[in-house]
Amino acid sequence: MNAPLAGLRIVEISAFIAAPLGAMTLAQLGAEVIRIDPLGGNIDYHRWPLAPNGNSIYWASLNKGKKSVTLALDTPEGQRLAADIICAPGADAGIVITNLPAKGWMSYEALAKRRSDLIMMRLIGNYDGSAAMDYTINCSSGFPIATGPNKEPVNHVLPAWDVSAGIYLSTGLLAAERVRRIEGRGQEVVVALSDVMLATIANLGYIADVQINGSSREPMGNDLYGAFGRNFKTADQREVMLVAISDRQWQAIGKATGLTSKFDMIGPLMNVDLSTEGGRFAARHVIAAVLEPWFAERTLTHIKAAFERTSVL
Repeated sequence: MNAPLAGLRIVEISAFIAAPLGAMTLAQLGAEVIRIDPLGGNIDYHRWPLAPNGNSIYWASLNKGKKSVTLALDTPEGQRLAADIICAPGADAGIVITNLPAKGWMSYEALAKRRSDLIMMRLIGNYDGSAAMDYTINCSSGFPIATGPNKEPVNHVLPAWDVSAGIYLSTGLLAAERVRRIEGRGQEVVVALSDVMLATIANLGYIADVQINGSSREPMGNDLYGAFGRNFKTADQREVMLVAISDRQWQAIGKATGLTSKFDMIGPLMNVDLSTEGGRFAARHVIAAVLEPWFAERTLTHIKAAFERTSVL
């Protein structure tokens, strides 16, 4: 395989998801990633899920393709050895990624005294330096209240902000490495998990919607906001998620199900234009009522056959 980052050496001192995922992404692109942990393993070394032998499937999955060394990081000797690895000579070395407290021997200032072009990519919780995790950041985003069929908060099982932060870390590290190659200088780059969340919801228009329209996203179950999409139960008790974003996809649903003529009645009845996303969203309950019997009468196999080689999503 082509390994675009071959030769780049990165030292990782981290725990949990975001930083290990960011470093693993770089390792999968060919970088040499050396993970340093305390003797006996880090805090998440035995995190669930576990294999029958007790090993952490989670930990192994997030650390693929890395080298590993354990040191007595609570001793001067262990700290010196870790600093030696971080500040090793070479134009492609001197890079560290961490989400642990970077202080004392591991601070940017201390390590930069040994290597002036050091790059430190560091993840913190909140922008002010206080602690936070994906599940607390997600609550502050408001998504748990907008998820599900009612206003009882739903704690999402996907650590989306950790995943997003991991990609930010890998991208930020590559940007800092490019600056060093061009200008010869290192730098400390700090990313806050809370800022990753705020930037993301701003980029998706959630903040502007409140600022401009004064609106707040309400929970609507599995209905797709602003278009048509929801789940339907099949005759064999399976669930199918059906989505129509474009008019082509919407027309394909009518053709594949044979319900076009019934759909054509909905627009005039509700005074909406079903060729638009907004019109289909306004009529979503009536559209679903027409589609529900069609799905309920067919198995998943029959539905798959009907939708195959069409534009239906």
